[in-house]
Amino acid sequence: MNTSLSRLTHRIGETLRVQNERLATAESCTGGWVAQELTAIAGSSEWFERGFVTYSNAAKVEMLGVPPETLAQHGAVSEATALAMTNGALAHSHAGWSLAITGIAGPGGGSPEKPVGTVCFAWAGAGMASAATRRFSGERAEVRRQSVEFALTELLRKLSER
Repeated sequence: MNTSLSRLTHRIGETLRVQNERLATAESCTGGWVAQELTAIAGSSEWFERGFVTYSNAAKVEMLGVPPETLAQHGAVSEATALAMTNGALAHSHAGWSLAITGIAGPGGGSPEKPVGTVCFAWAGAGMASAATRRFSGERAEVRRQSVEFALTELLRKLSER
């Protein structure tokens, strides 16, 4: 496990534990990497509720309840879809917090409007929901790693603002 990610996930786990909260994740382009980082911590079952890996659009609709109209209008890689994913993770779990990631890790799949490295995120919990889009550079693995780190860093910031 990456040392900076390890420190970050330990801080998230401790914050969730102290706040008596649980987390669910909804991941697409990261393929469960966030859940893997979180569950690498002994005792994470106390605060990690579940993770959804919804790589296909059908999985996003079936497992998370993402409206097909959202996918048709905004695409899988959009803040609207990320928000629908995070809301679906909350609705289909017993967690009070969720995060979602959907993006284009490459090397193919990009477009002029959404180039490779475009990743959309959403976080929800404690009566708030927010989304962000970032463009990361590098090969597929690097885009995915940066996505995981950004999602977790922002989650910790949001938990700490509570």
